[in-house]
Amino acid sequence: MPKMKSHRGARKRFKITGSGEVKRGQAKKRHILTKKTPKLKRKLRRGALIARRGEVKRIKRLLQA
Repeated sequence: MPKMKSHRGARKRFKITGSGEVKRGQAKKRHILTKKTPKLKRKLRRGALIARRGEVKRIKRLLQA
């Protein structure tokens, strides 16, 4: 039986923290940044955790290899 491969797209977008939570990057940081305030751009640098249990379960399934 061949080995299972992790989903490469999901692997680039999500990280699992030490406590098992799923971390993601923030959206709205790619373009049209001139009209966004410096405070908002600073906040968008930080990652965010995925809160919905169903989403977390689905992403973990994609990441397990």
